[in-house]
Amino acid sequence: MISRLAYSVKQAFSQLGRNKAMNFTATLAITAMMLILGVFFVAFVNVDLFAKVIQQDYNVVEVYLLDDNSESRNQEIGDEIQTMEGVGEVTYRTKEEALQVMKERWGDNGYLLDNLSDNPLPNSFLVYVEDKDAAKVFSETVADLDGVEDVKYYQDTVEKLQKITHFISIASMVTMAFLIIVSVIIVANTIKLTVFNRAKEISIMKYLGATDWFVRAPFLFEGIILGLLSALIASGLMFGLYSQITSIIGPDLMRMLSVPVVPTSYLIPNLMVIFVSLGVGVGTCGSIISIRRFLTR
Repeated sequence: MISRLAYSVKQAFSQLGRNKAMNFTATLAITAMMLILGVFFVAFVNVDLFAKVIQQDYNVVEVYLLDDNSESRNQEIGDEIQTMEGVGEVTYRTKEEALQVMKERWGDNGYLLDNLSDNPLPNSFLVYVEDKDAAKVFSETVADLDGVEDVKYYQDTVEKLQKITHFISIASMVTMAFLIIVSVIIVANTIKLTVFNRAKEISIMKYLGATDWFVRAPFLFEGIILGLLSALIASGLMFGLYSQITSIIGPDLMRMLSVPVVPTSYLIPNLMVIFVSLGVGVGTCGSIISIRRFLTR
């Protein structure tokens, strides 16, 4: 059994060298398909992560106050907010506290804010509401209060990001389905050429009593090898591309902008598993199509 398996794998590698041009084309097509899928996947997981991070605060409405307000006026606004429908906890944040929060968010670069001649951040209220409907009604009502400069409400952003992630997922599935079909056809045609080139040899092997598995196995392994090779190439390219992008952006900038990014150490291994599964599946399907069409006689 082991010797037969070794023979099949050896023959598969031998066949790869006989049709270099077609095998190169097949590998290129599968790799391109995986790279396009990888770009959609990277965009999807990062936008989805950003949406989930923001969604954690969907029930928090930030009410920014005018700098000209007196402390008594700010207190009156807080009392009015507390009586509004759907409002839960209300926390007052001074402009000094807001600056400290920003320094912590900037991490090692927080010292840059020490050189500010004046604190540009306003006093504010952090208002926790019951649900998104209450948040929407509250944000519209509180904006009309005298002494309120602006209202920051995250739900609109969350809904937009959710629409983006939905669009990316649909677009990636449609694109992937099309590219998988193209890749399978290319692999099938590649294997078909190999079958034609070995037609006489196959006839002799079957005449001498070779089993169907013994004849078909090398072609099946050839398709699998093409898929695996494409998966490794695509994984390497995506690792280099994603690492380069994250290094250009930089962790400090991402921290300052509060933009979360899925780390390379987590994303690429999972993407590689997808690529390998997809590559083996495409290679196997392409091989089976050719085997069934040309080796069933």
